[in-house]
Amino acid sequence: MLNLNAPPPKNSAAEPVWKVLVYDRFGQDIISPLLAVKELRDMGITLHLLLHSDRDPIPDVPAIYFVMPTEENIDRICQDLRNQLYESYYLNFISAISRSKLEDIASSALAANAVTQVTKVFDQYLNFITLEDDMFILCNQNKEHISYHAINKPDIMDTDMEAIMVTIVDSLFCFFVTLGAVPIIRCPRGNAAEMVAGKLDKKLRENLRDARNSLFTGDSMGTGQFSFQRPLFVLVDRNLDLATPLHHTWTYQALIHDVLDFHLNRVSIEETVGSEASPAGARPKKKNKKKYDLTAADKFWQKHKGSPFPEVAEAVQEELDTYRNQEEEVKRLKSIMGLEGEDEGAISMLSDNTAKLTSAVSSLPELLEKKRLIDLHTNVATAVLDHIKSRKLDVYFEYEEKLMSKSTLDKSLLDIISDPDAGTPEDKMRLFLIFYITAQVPPSEGDLEQYKRALQDTGCDLSPLNYIRQLFSRVMNTGSQFVMEGVKNLVLKQHNLPVTRILDNLMDMKSNPETDDYRYFDPKMLRGRNYIEYQNLVDYAKSRQGKRILYGCSELFNASQFIKQCLVGLIMCVNTEWNHSHDVFGEGRHVVFIYCRR
Repeated sequence: MLNLNAPPPKNSAAEPVWKVLVYDRFGQDIISPLLAVKELRDMGITLHLLLHSDRDPIPDVPAIYFVMPTEENIDRICQDLRNQLYESYYLNFISAISRSKLEDIASSALAANAVTQVTKVFDQYLNFITLEDDMFILCNQNKEHISYHAINKPDIMDTDMEAIMVTIVDSLFCFFVTLGAVPIIRCPRGNAAEMVAGKLDKKLRENLRDARNSLFTGDSMGTGQFSFQRPLFVLVDRNLDLATPLHHTWTYQALIHDVLDFHLNRVSIEETVGSEASPAGARPKKKNKKKYDLTAADKFWQKHKGSPFPEVAEAVQEELDTYRNQEEEVKRLKSIMGLEGEDEGAISMLSDNTAKLTSAVSSLPELLEKKRLIDLHTNVATAVLDHIKSRKLDVYFEYEEKLMSKSTLDKSLLDIISDPDAGTPEDKMRLFLIFYITAQVPPSEGDLEQYKRALQDTGCDLSPLNYIRQLFSRVMNTGSQFVMEGVKNLVLKQHNLPVTRILDNLMDMKSNPETDDYRYFDPKMLRGRNYIEYQNLVDYAKSRQGKRILYGCSELFNASQFIKQCLVGLIMCVNTEWNHSHDVFGEGRHVVFIYCRR
């Protein structure tokens, strides 16, 4: 696409065609985790601009558009044609554009005498965001429209639910078009995952039915890296496991997502600047926000993002020591090269070390990049460590691990909740929700009241707890054990979380009550489904040679955002009767997607 919809030149030394990239917020979010500004420049992108920004005419340069086919975007493209902003137009739509909107563009191009300038029009089917080689999310813009809260609203209308399902299915369809593979779909019955699976199955069937225009036949199939085999696509419902998103984690990537501002592979950290504040009436220090990109090019990140935090801290120190040794060597060689006089020993030493210094100087760019990454991870790890120390997150992690694995507890839950130095009110609420969700026997009303008083005394808002209780009550009243069965024995000895356990059963076609009732969709057959889960699946894949797993979810929320959705969900529940027409989807409407190569 960035090479004007042509294969990139084989000669990397060839001068690229200089062009402008115009995207909307959706396109920006898709490109941002994949390509840095320098990489765009290497591909000939001299300017990258938002579609709805004020853009000056550049009449002698081609423009690549990468946008969603919305009414607003189509109107702006037509306006650009009328204003003759660019030499030529390469229109790339993130999702398929409708015929009526395509006709609107054609009419505007005809009226502006710009028909020959609209060089190419493509449906790119890229309506999802790839964060890593094996991880994706559906969207970043308007993600609240398909959030856990949006899907679980008690007063949701049929039309709203339909719109949510269409949005999710469109993104998943794009995902499989990009892979060039038609999946086998498995999902549990009686919830939103089943509804998504049915609609996706139908959309894939419709595309396969038209052999001439199918996106999964002919040349298009060759583009998929998994096209030589059928993938298994597992759709599960968020309510299968409510505890894991609330869990205080201990791995580097998941901790960053939990305690810092981290999205689309970019982390923002507040850093205090300025002189020390005087004790009496001084102005507070200014806080600057620094942003760091954590990308695949960062070898330290790739190696340690899934490591326990103490190991990361040690690794940062080791990298720093190595860098300092290399820096000292360069300084020593420079000093030797600066020797003067006729001393034969000095001249001999000079000769011996010239090659070494030349090598050291040539490696300076690499050394400087190493120093940049060390500084980056030192700052990020320090910010994470500040949260761990101030909130005693290690205590929460260990206690929750014991709760979720049904191990013996060495401390009273009330003691942690009542400790004013242990965590924020949100931390305490997360801990108690995990206790409540994973309890094999729910606490008695008397015990529950005691816990609620302790939570309120520490400043907790009880809305999330009330929401979870209402959710469980509604599920139980419909006669389903879906939620309760899903949270029992959450972590086995192998530490496989529920989604990983389900995947294991389905990949190896094991008979298990947990998955025996899962529906099976095969679009090719004629007729007669968060960071902690992601890392757990990655660890599982490492133990299964020859298998690869891709993880995706409708939104990537941390515990704080999940709690807020539960809080808003409770507000929506108050004095509102549940709409029984949606009970088939009522057991959970946040969908987790797992794609695996069998």
